[in-house]
Parts: sequence; C-alpha cells; structure tokens
Amino acid sequence: MSFFIDEFQADLEALPNILQKKYALMRDLDKSLQEIVRQNEQRCEQEIEDMKRGLRAGNITPDTSLLRFSEEALDEQKHSVRIADEKVALAIQAYDLVDSHIQQLDHYLKKSGEELRRERENTATASPTQTPDATTKSGRSGESGRGGHLPVDPNEPTYCLCNQVSYGEMVACDNPNCKIEWFHFGCVGLKEQPKGKWYCPDCAAVKNRRKGR
Repeated sequence: MSFFIDEFQADLEALPNILQKKYALMRDLDKSLQEIVRQNEQRCEQEIEDMKRGLRAGNITPDTSLLRFSEEALDEQKHSVRIADEKVALAIQAYDLVDSHIQQLDHYLKKSGEELRRERENTATASPTQTPDATTKSGRSGESGRGGHLPVDPNEPTYCLCNQVSYGEMVACDNPNCKIEWFHFGCVGLKEQPKGKWYCPDCAAVKNRRKGR
C-alpha cells in the first residue's frame, strides 16, 4: 500500500508548478485581451463618429452595405476571439489535469483497499480468530499446557480436543471436513509446526481405517 501512496505523491508534487504556469499564461492572455478590447472599442467609436460626420456632410451614402468597420477593427476583434479561445483551452487543460489526479487517487485507494482485504483474508486463513479475552486466557493456560479448567465465554469460539479457546501455538488439520479444524500443540503432542500434511488423531484414524479396507 505504501508503494501506491509514494507513487501518487511523486506525481502530485509536480502538479502545483504545472498549474501555476498555466494560470500565469491565463493572466497574461487576459491582460492582452483587455488591452486589445480597449483599443478595438476606441477604434470602433472613432470610426462610428467618422461615419456619422460623413453622412452629415454627404460624403457617405446612407447605404448600410457601405457602413462597416475597417479591416484593422475587424482584425482586432478576431484576435480577441482567438485569445479568449486560448484562455478557455488553458482552463480546460488545468481542469483535466486536476481531474486526472483525482481519478488516479481513486484508483490507488481502490488498489489499497483490495490489498488490505487480501491481507485480512490471508491472516484469517493462516490462524483462527483470537479475541482479546482469548489472548489473556492463553497466558494463564500456558502453564497447564491444555488450558486447564478456564471458564469459556459462550460467545467465544472453542477449538481442539480440549474444547478450549484459542491460545498459544496451534496447528490446523489438513482434512477439509475436520469438525474441529484447529488444535493446541500440547493437546496433540506437538512441539513445533509439522512438515507436510498433518491430520488430527480422529481424522488420522478414519484415514487409516479407509486404507485398511
């Protein structure tokens, strides 16, 4: 899980600088756009006044097809539209960049959750669940080797031939149909984990009877 976090953190560290550069470009474009719009407004106002004077003086006919702004004014308007489009494109890039990191974080969180789930499943498969009470009882029962006559919590699972709670080192029977499944070392005469397959006394007896037939 730490690998996913480190990988995401490495990608995330570069994000502020990238966004800062894009925002700086957007500010520069905005300043340029404001200046072009201001110049274009002044030019258009001046040309409108010139048209009015020309109409009053009779130098320009009132034909609306001839009443149009100059090429310079039209070029400025087109330029302002291009700058506005660039600003929109930069804003979209910044949004997509942040969104991709959010999706990446969701992906890493999902992976981490799956990894934690697998670890819990492996832990549950490797040994029976022990409650805090069982841990406490194992310390006292270790002296007797078989759990003695400790009182059993009715809500706590019991194991082994002694029908006691989980404590100390335990071994699992390799018979998938074993009714008890887990056994204390001392109860089955073990001092260390057996090598290879191991069967409890009951399952071993059944297996031997089947071989003898």
